[in-house]
Amino acid sequence: MNTAFVTRVLVLCATLFCAAGPASAQAPSITTYAITHAKIFTLAGAPIEDGTLIISDGKIDAVGTNVDVPAGAQMIDGKGLQVYPGLFDPVTQMGLSEIPAVSATVDTTESGMFNPDAVAADAVLPSSEHIPVTRAAGITEVLAVPASGGFASRSATNLLGGQASAIHLAGWTINDMLIKKSAAMVLDWPKIETQSFDFATFSRKTKPYTEAKQERDKHVDELSDWMENARHYGQAWGHGGPAEYQRDLKLEALVPVVRGELPVLVFADRARDIRSAVEFCDKQKLKMILAGGAEAYKVKELLRSKNIPVILGPTLTEPLEEDDTYDRLLTQPAELAEARVRFAFGSFDNSFARRLGQQAANAVAYGLPYEEALKSVTLYPAQIFGLADQIGTLETGKVANIIVTNGDPLELTTDIRYLFIKGQLTSTENKHKALYEKYLNRPAAK
Repeated sequence: MNTAFVTRVLVLCATLFCAAGPASAQAPSITTYAITHAKIFTLAGAPIEDGTLIISDGKIDAVGTNVDVPAGAQMIDGKGLQVYPGLFDPVTQMGLSEIPAVSATVDTTESGMFNPDAVAADAVLPSSEHIPVTRAAGITEVLAVPASGGFASRSATNLLGGQASAIHLAGWTINDMLIKKSAAMVLDWPKIETQSFDFATFSRKTKPYTEAKQERDKHVDELSDWMENARHYGQAWGHGGPAEYQRDLKLEALVPVVRGELPVLVFADRARDIRSAVEFCDKQKLKMILAGGAEAYKVKELLRSKNIPVILGPTLTEPLEEDDTYDRLLTQPAELAEARVRFAFGSFDNSFARRLGQQAANAVAYGLPYEEALKSVTLYPAQIFGLADQIGTLETGKVANIIVTNGDPLELTTDIRYLFIKGQLTSTENKHKALYEKYLNRPAAK
């Protein structure tokens, strides 16, 4: 073998590897940063004018006006810039779906209707091209949610779709990215559907209302049986050896749910379905979070009385009913805020997750207080999923997921100047930007 040739190949490979950089696009080795002279929006109190924020070993070490900068810290002059917690998208298929039209790149659902043991984190692809595009918009963490609908799910039907995972949008592996492996159990509430779309024939099918209702009631009864069986399993779990009971991973996954330790993320839009879901969760003593909630405004008093938070879908989409007003989804956030119903915004998407901030901003134009809009994409989703002790505000000891901007992070024209995930300065380079620059600089036509 030609030794010189082998040496050249090894050198070339090493060069390409170094040039590619890590999957997380993080700057290595630096552990302490100091952002100075910036306006800091902690969301835990009033904004700090001409403030300093210290990042050390992945956490916020100090924030305020009279803060000593540690020796050796990497300095970032924040004069004229603003500092915010990173945005949090609480319903996505991030890392689970790459190209919806190509089934080999989609891992959002499992076969069968009941898959409580499926965990989103086990299927997340850390090298997904959606991740750098999304974080370039200031989104530093998301919930990867299996069986959350959309075109990627096609005709798959999962009532218990699995466990949603909270992840940082940077990391070589899923272990690098994890915030919480199991943040919620996904339940697609059964509906009375008299019409359905058959993807095999690309045609609509209809069925009588009575038949559709019987089918819905059957699914609700099945869900009740699963919860009851999980309770019995939980009572037997840990008593005696394996020979005394047969292990069931599906029931095992439901034990924290029926014990109230793991919330249920219930997907429902119509008021009728929301009411029946609330009744079911109340009877089963489950901790419910509503996802979607296109008609949540119709049952806002019920949601407030039961302390059920809502993850609202995109505001910039068509209303549920053809006779609804055009701004029905835009005015709903203000109604829920006035009724003191906790809510957050979710993209329910991958391709347009980067527009999360603008979904909240458009609700401001229809009556939602600005501070509520900002918190609904930062602090409130963290609170809803029990992660507020780690993320959501800029406070000492919390994970340093931080964005430094030249303006309001909910505005489309704002640039993310610096992005920190887990305390590391993270690149905002992405495929969209690369393609933009490529075609911006193409040769002029002759």
